[in-house]
Amino acid sequence: MNLNHIFLFLAIVSPLLVLARAWRPSAPYHGWRLAALVVLAVTAVAWFLWPDVSGYVGGAAWFLLLFLPGIALRKITQLATQGDYESAGRLGAALQILHPTTELREQVRLFRHLKSDAAHSRAFSSVPADHDIAPSTRHSQLRSAPAVFVLILVNVLVFLFEISAGDWNDPKVLHRIGALEPYAVVAQGEYWRLFTALFLHGGFLHLAFNLFALYVLGPPLERCIGTVRFLACYLISGLASSAGVVALNEIGLVQVAQVIGASGCIMGVVGAWAGFLLRHHHAPFARERLANIGLIVVIQIAFDLSTPQVSMASHMCGLAAGFFLGLILAPRSGRISQ
Repeated sequence: MNLNHIFLFLAIVSPLLVLARAWRPSAPYHGWRLAALVVLAVTAVAWFLWPDVSGYVGGAAWFLLLFLPGIALRKITQLATQGDYESAGRLGAALQILHPTTELREQVRLFRHLKSDAAHSRAFSSVPADHDIAPSTRHSQLRSAPAVFVLILVNVLVFLFEISAGDWNDPKVLHRIGALEPYAVVAQGEYWRLFTALFLHGGFLHLAFNLFALYVLGPPLERCIGTVRFLACYLISGLASSAGVVALNEIGLVQVAQVIGASGCIMGVVGAWAGFLLRHHHAPFARERLANIGLIVVIQIAFDLSTPQVSMASHMCGLAAGFFLGLILAPRSGRISQ
């Protein structure tokens, strides 16, 4: 995959999504509008002046003005929830360099006020603050998704095996270690390729994108439905994506030589989220989460249409399989609001 193309896609689609959400009258943080417009402007100028590296330029602007502030704001919220107003205020003050908005300045002032109130309260109380027990809570949360951890570890180990086997872009090497090839599956009965291809990747970037998506989307779903059911959902969606590619290739709707990657499994997780939230739409924040899943699907479809190297058939088959699994999945002990 072309890295410049990927960053160019992010630098265009991500700001447009931010604008679509921030332009509503009731939407908070209107300062995101300016940041999104700056990213689009920088990307447009780079496209006209240096088209061969415009993705890198726009991607850098996206990373600094949208991605980093988004991550930092999440961290600020987490620190404030734990009662660590001092750290939240410091991080907010530093973030104002990249995101100088009125809303953020007001938040920083609020944290300073809460910090002084908390200090006053602690002077007359021996009860420990919430952030004193937060580290152990966070530590336990990191262990709450063993299936995700194992899947990430397996994918990394298989990729190391790929490196030892030879060039990961060489079709002969990929054929030897288990790439999905419809002809080999149908004509030679090598059905094991439906499974092995799910753990092969075409480079560090391909692996990183898939594992990052699994790390973000997987743990909350695993905590909701349980480890065994999550693992089954991941693997069944992946196998369905592989089988779907073979079937569509056989009837002539797609033409593929080789397919590798965990993207079908990841889209299965996305689909499972959609089906699960649709079934349990009464749960807290279910509609908001379902809207976010819809955005992920739209972005993936747009990316697939603009990137011939990826298998849209694999993604959509995995998404459909995960969706139907999500419709029948029951939450673990009634735990929906994870």
